[in-house]
Amino acid sequence: MPKHTFAKSLTLGATAVAAIALVAAAPAAAETEVAEPDSFTSAYTVMATPDAVINNDGAVTPGEPGSMGQFDFRINSDLNIICYDITLTGVTGEYESPAKTATHIHEAAEGQAGPPRIAFPNPTDNGDGTRTSSGCLEGPFTTGINSDAGTDTGEGFTLKQIEANPAGFTGDSHTADFKAGVVRGQLVQVPVGGVDTGAGGAAAGGLDATTLGFLGLGGLAVVGAAGVAVARKARAAGQ
Repeated sequence: MPKHTFAKSLTLGATAVAAIALVAAAPAAAETEVAEPDSFTSAYTVMATPDAVINNDGAVTPGEPGSMGQFDFRINSDLNIICYDITLTGVTGEYESPAKTATHIHEAAEGQAGPPRIAFPNPTDNGDGTRTSSGCLEGPFTTGINSDAGTDTGEGFTLKQIEANPAGFTGDSHTADFKAGVVRGQLVQVPVGGVDTGAGGAAAGGLDATTLGFLGLGGLAVVGAAGVAVARKARAAGQ
């Protein structure tokens, strides 16, 4: 199946556009949008809430009240492919970020700031106020943000780094009214096939992409004898 260069449009305010002009990187290659692979080496979920948002100084900066985000990731680190299912509820307004999109994985421990490593297509409204985004990206990754060293913050990043320390990464999204983040949450590893995958460990029983796709539906997902289970928190405030 031919691969296509990943490119998504994003409407940004004048401030964000100016910021991009100052810090945007010019990588030789960027991630590509690809088909889902046959298997994964690890899987993660994020329950993102407004109270977990911090600014670049590490200060608590709450996001939009009543909003919630669920980020589900499946990784094949051998191929450097990450598949994502992202759902935002209660999020209003336009996206805004100096990065090339406003929805990211950052390398940042809980309560700490850190650079974006992967930029995902922003979730779009499906007509009922819920915003969703799904697909698969193959590295090398770029974010459109330069590090202090002058290189893109995605440059040199590989998915094996997430597998080595998932708690050191966070998922978030940003809007014009909540520039520090509208919701944020840490990656939590999902046991796959009865074993903890990660650090390159293959899923027991050769669990395939179709089975793991159920992880994006929330609730308690138990998939037959493969032993895949993931407990979800409520997807809306107060639920």
